[in-house]
Amino acid sequence: MTVTLEVSDNVGTIRLDRPPMNALDVAVQDRLRVLAEEATRREDVRAVILYGGEKVFAAGADIKEMQEMDHTAMVLRSKALQDSFTAVARIPKPVVAAVTGYALGGGCELALCADYRIAAENAKLGQPEILLGLIPGAGGTQRLARLIGPSRAKDLIFTGRMVKAEEALTLGLVDRVVPAAEVYEQAHAWAAQLAKGPALALRAAKESVDAGLETDIDTGLTVERNWFAGLFATEDRERGMRSFVEEGPGKATFR
Repeated sequence: MTVTLEVSDNVGTIRLDRPPMNALDVAVQDRLRVLAEEATRREDVRAVILYGGEKVFAAGADIKEMQEMDHTAMVLRSKALQDSFTAVARIPKPVVAAVTGYALGGGCELALCADYRIAAENAKLGQPEILLGLIPGAGGTQRLARLIGPSRAKDLIFTGRMVKAEEALTLGLVDRVVPAAEVYEQAHAWAAQLAKGPALALRAAKESVDAGLETDIDTGLTVERNWFAGLFATEDRERGMRSFVEEGPGKATFR
């Protein structure tokens, strides 16, 4: 399999495995969508890691495959391409990208679908599609601008330049930079901590933030208000408040 889902301790790892560079061909794209939907459905998956292995996250699309496509073929394919990445972005659980080596083009766009990004010190990220006479097509023009702002996003997209991990951290493109040998370990620790949290409240938090970014503040506040009130019907809310009153903060065990 070019992409797999392995689950341990309620953490699901979606692993790209298409040596040598994890090029995102059509088969990989479709498999990503299938596994993102599986991770969404499975109750034993409480948090997700996106990982490409120790050497590379994903160096981008399969250019040889794309070169064979004409306009008609890409009109038919582009929606499926975006849908695959959107399925990852819409996993209603905490998602962390563990970025090693190159995360370029579609690889960078995949990392953008995560809620949090931990990068190796040797990581390089970018959207080099302009160098092919193209633009990002798997959400890069939208998610990158929302993450780091339009001016910075345009700089990366217009020039196609790669940025090293430290600059990516400064831009807000990644959230933490660690030694390469620690990337997966720290991503797993982040995911495992949240996998023990209140699942429905985490889903509510994620959907409230994401939905709010797509609309005006009044609508966003309505989404937040509805989720906030709705969580008062959950057992986790009862357990969390009871634990806080009886034992102090941060000691609740959620189901």
